[in-house]
Amino acid sequence: MAARGRTRHWRRWLAIGVAATAVALVGGPYVFIHFIAGPAPSPLALSTPSSASGAGQTNDSGQAAGAAGGTWTVGSDSIVGYRVAEVLFGQSHTAVGRTSSISGSITIDGATVTGGGFTVDMATVTSDESRRDAQFKGRIMETGTYPTATFTLTKPIDLGSLPARGVRRTFRAKGSLTLHGVTRTVTFELTGQYTGSVVQVAGSIPITFADWNVPNPSFGPVTTQDHGVLEFALNFVSG
Repeated sequence: MAARGRTRHWRRWLAIGVAATAVALVGGPYVFIHFIAGPAPSPLALSTPSSASGAGQTNDSGQAAGAAGGTWTVGSDSIVGYRVAEVLFGQSHTAVGRTSSISGSITIDGATVTGGGFTVDMATVTSDESRRDAQFKGRIMETGTYPTATFTLTKPIDLGSLPARGVRRTFRAKGSLTLHGVTRTVTFELTGQYTGSVVQVAGSIPITFADWNVPNPSFGPVTTQDHGVLEFALNFVSG
């Protein structure tokens, strides 16, 4: 009888141990994602023009004076990054990595963006998780072999007319995206505005990893979708 009692006692504690482990595996990631890591950053978008940046003048038709003509270069406060849905022990989360190490320019002639593009230093992309960053720079994007990603506009963007200062307009862009050593044609929407001193554009490009020979980012207990987005918010300054 005593042996039988000890067996029941052992089984009870084993069940409690299994249940506690299950709670830790599910509850731990839930606590980390929702209370420690916090929500993912919002998608990149246009900023609201300040009174200082909106100090430019408009002409008689309400169009932004001085916004046309010449080359506009990427400013230091521009951001490019990725956004991918992931699951950690059944808990949904959005992985976001970003960088401001970007170079590039656009050329405007009249009411047409005749050319342009930007290059991103992929080795500087970081998120809120160092292990994710190590995977990103290592086996996923292989930044030692493919240190940059580049987008080049291949079709002019007809603005129709120059938008008035602070007025947001949406356009279609077409170009070549080189990512992980693979170049493909992409078409996407972007939103733009002129603040009086800066030409701002923001948008996102859908990315299916296999199209660029990028391995699925899943690792360890983390599983991800087979696609994500490359998002950007670029501020172009004159000259």
